[in-house]
Parts: sequence; C-alpha cells; structure tokens
Amino acid sequence: MKSHTRIKIPAGFWAGIHQLGIAPHDVARKAQLPLTIINEPVVTTDQYFAIWQAYSDLIDDTAEGIIKLTTVFETAHYPPAVLATYHARNYRDALKRMARYKRMCPPESLRITEEGENCTIELDWLYTEQPGPPLLVGITLAFLLELGRRGTGQPLMARFVEFTHSMGDIQTLEAYFGCHIRIGADYNRLTLHRGDLDLPFVSYNEELLEILTPVLDKSLDEQQHSHSITEMVKWIMKRNLAGGRPDIQTVASELGMSDRTLQRRLNDEGTSFKHLLTQVRHDLAREYLADPSFDIKEVAFMIGYEDQNSFYRAFRIWEGDTPANWRTEHLGADSIH
Repeated sequence: MKSHTRIKIPAGFWAGIHQLGIAPHDVARKAQLPLTIINEPVVTTDQYFAIWQAYSDLIDDTAEGIIKLTTVFETAHYPPAVLATYHARNYRDALKRMARYKRMCPPESLRITEEGENCTIELDWLYTEQPGPPLLVGITLAFLLELGRRGTGQPLMARFVEFTHSMGDIQTLEAYFGCHIRIGADYNRLTLHRGDLDLPFVSYNEELLEILTPVLDKSLDEQQHSHSITEMVKWIMKRNLAGGRPDIQTVASELGMSDRTLQRRLNDEGTSFKHLLTQVRHDLAREYLADPSFDIKEVAFMIGYEDQNSFYRAFRIWEGDTPANWRTEHLGADSIH
C-alpha cells in the first residue's frame, strides 16, 4: 500500500543527535531534505526513513547508534503520547499505551503477545510495504526496554531479541539488552520476561494520565476516522492471512475498537468484513499466481485456505476457471508482451 502518511518527528530527536555530536543540518543534507524540516518536522514515510538512514550513515556503528540515541533521549523531551507511557501504572500498562498511541505516529506498529513466561513485541509497518532502516528498528525495540528500565527504576533485561537484518556490533547490543540476539530472523521482535510487566512504575502519575489520556484518545479516534477503515482492515487482513482466517475480533482488537464498532464503521463505508476478506483473498490469489515461484498449494495456504480444494472452489467462483488454467493463460499472455 503506498503511504501518504504525514509523520511528525519529535523535537527531542534533533536535540538527541546534537548531544551525540551530530549536527541536525548534516542529517538533513545527507537525507537530501530541506533544512526547514528541523524546525517544521512534518515528513512523509519515505522522508522519515531517509532521515533515519542518514543518521545511521553518519554514526560509526549501527549498534552504537541505537544505544547512544536510546539512552541519551531525555524524558523531558518525550512527546505527549510517550509521556503517557512513562507515567503509566506499571510496565504492562506502559507497553499497551505505547502500542495504542504508536498508531498516532506511524509507520511503526507494535503487536504485543503474552504467552507462558514470555511477552513478545513484534514490530511491523503501517501503510507501507517498505521496511524501515535497521537502525530505526533497533531503536524502536531498544526504547521499549529502556522505557521499562526508566519507569521501574530497575535494570531489566530482555529474554531474547530477533532482527531481520544486520545491526552492527552484536556484542554491544547483547550487553545492552542483556540477552542473546539473533540476526536473520523472519521478524523484528523483542521478548521480555512476562513477570516484569507487573512491576510498578516509580514514575506513575495518575493525575497527569487523567489529563493526557482523554486528549490522546480523542486525537487517535480523529486520526483513525481520517483514514479509510476499509484500507486499514484490508492491510491487517493481508498481514494475518497465511495459514489461517483472521476473524473480526482479531482485526478490531488491532484497531483498538470492538467488533460491533468495526462492523458499523465498515457498513458506513458501504462494505462488510466478509466482503473485504473475500476481496483480499481474491487480490492476493491473483498476485501470487502471477509469480511462478509459488506452487498452487502454497498460494492456497498463503491466502488462508487449509486445503487446496476449498481454494479451487473459491477461485472458480472468482475467475470462472481453475488456478492452474488462470496461471497458464496469464503467464503466457505476459510472456507475449
């Protein structure tokens, strides 16, 4: 999905890199962006990624850049959405608020799962197919641990960390996270000790939260209304389809609303959850079948069908033909052109 999202970079970012001896103007120039973004820092997703890549290029080592900026960023410079996490009741409350309010500052998206002794936080991207620069990935996950450390006042350690790409000096990162780090993983993930989530925050401020929460919730609601719910639902469906069928409760939960509210919002846009699921499966089926490297059984799995026969029946309804015949016809037509 092509991103038209506008992102505001917190002023603390520029103050932080300045403290590290890197001139904000050098970052802007390296990113090939106008110097005015430093004072009026509203950028597109592509520009946002370019800024982080520029910072990465100007720092000696990715791992060093991650830890330095994560730890130098002063609490006083936190934007309101992050202040609401820092002053949460406990670490769990802080992480939930972070995942919720992250949607006000895309493109990062956080998915939190608690299971057994683990709390896993997976990083993904909203409204863009382009993955963020490795240094941005590292800082996002490192900050989640830093938040817990600052909030609880304790030297918390992660259980393990996974990155899809190289992150520079791994030993430096392992010393910071306090655990083994895996490179070349399928996902960017931080796994915490689930018991740590119950630790109270010494920075808990109920009075401040009572002021910030309604304002932030209102801003988030207005922002979500400004985006097409249909587009957001389809994006979440595509991300969750492989090997299963995302239900409306799961998608609604990711959007921070009830399933009844989601269905009502979809109805307002003239569609339904069932219709969108069929549409996404149809679109992805055509996309995957057009790639000869996927066999048909694989395509069926990737769009959420557990057995090939169900996929064949659905595809006949959509295209009036079998997946194999459709592929032969369209790949043949493409080779002619």
